[in-house]
Formats: sequence, structure tokens, C-alpha cells
Amino acid sequence: MSEQVKQIAMRILDLREISNYTVERMAAALDVPVEEYRRIESGEIDIPISFLVKVGEVFHVDMTELLTGETPRLNVLSVTRAGKGQDITRHDQYVYKNLGYNFAHRKIEPLYVTIPAGANRDMAANSHDGQEFDYILSGTMRLRVGKNEVVLKAGDSVYYDSRTPHALQAAGDEPVHFLAMVIP
Repeated sequence: MSEQVKQIAMRILDLREISNYTVERMAAALDVPVEEYRRIESGEIDIPISFLVKVGEVFHVDMTELLTGETPRLNVLSVTRAGKGQDITRHDQYVYKNLGYNFAHRKIEPLYVTIPAGANRDMAANSHDGQEFDYILSGTMRLRVGKNEVVLKAGDSVYYDSRTPHALQAAGDEPVHFLAMVIP
């Protein structure tokens, strides 16, 4: 697993221990099986974004702190220049860049997301607390939310309850680029 994933796992472990949570209590709070939680906390497997959002909620910690170990410092204005943002190194089907990482006490997680062509062919679903708004910048995206399925193109947007299992994939031979606003 990548060094970044191991560092994030170590921060989660530290938070759990400082807060006197057992592994079992933490797994229950995050609604994951105990063995899966152990593998995430040990850095053996990748950590889903939805998992990080839930950890942040449990410990009242900003996702930037989980990802980088640093506390966001800005509270009036934060500018993220083109092509910049906090990279969220992942080994799953999506590539993320957090566009608001340095703003303290965010009410949303603004993410620039890329889905490479051919990724998530089996439409593996995930879910997390809150709601999500996605605005398609380029490409064509296939989205399944529960039993509903839509195809979205550049300029289209969608808003949904992210507790409902949802899956995304690039429809066609080009990657999809979109803005995701995750509202915990």
C-alpha cells in the first residue's frame, strides 16, 4: 500500500486510541466489519473517501487533518489555483483532488474527481452519510443511485442522498471529469 495510505491509517489509529475507542466500537461507529476496519487501520487496504468522511464525523476532525496531518488554517478565504488542490492518492476507480483542503470548518468537501475510462466496470457501489452534488465538466458518466440509473454529460448535474448505494463509471472511451460536493 502507498506511504500516504499508511500515514492516514496511522492517524486513524492514533485518534482511536486517544479517544479510548476499541476496534469493535470503531467498526460499529463506521458501519464496517471489524476485520475490514482492522485491515484499513493497519494500512493493508485502501481507504475509501466515504470512510474518511465518517472518521472525521466520529472524531470531529477535518478530512485535511486525516489526509495530511495538518490543520486547515484559513477561515475567511481560500483560493485553489487551476490544477492544484490536495491530491488524495487512491488505488480504487476514482482520482480525487480536494479543492477546499485549507479552509477550516468546511460544511462540504469540494472535490475534483476523475473517473478513468474503463474504471469501475462492475459498477461497485458505495455509500456514506449525507448528500452529494456532482457537476459534469467533461466526458459522459453513468450513475446508478439505488435502482435509478442515469447518463450525464458535460453541463449536467445531479444531487442525491449519498446514503443510498451509488456507483459511477465513465461511459465511453474518455475519462469523466466532474466537481463533487460531498455534504456530510
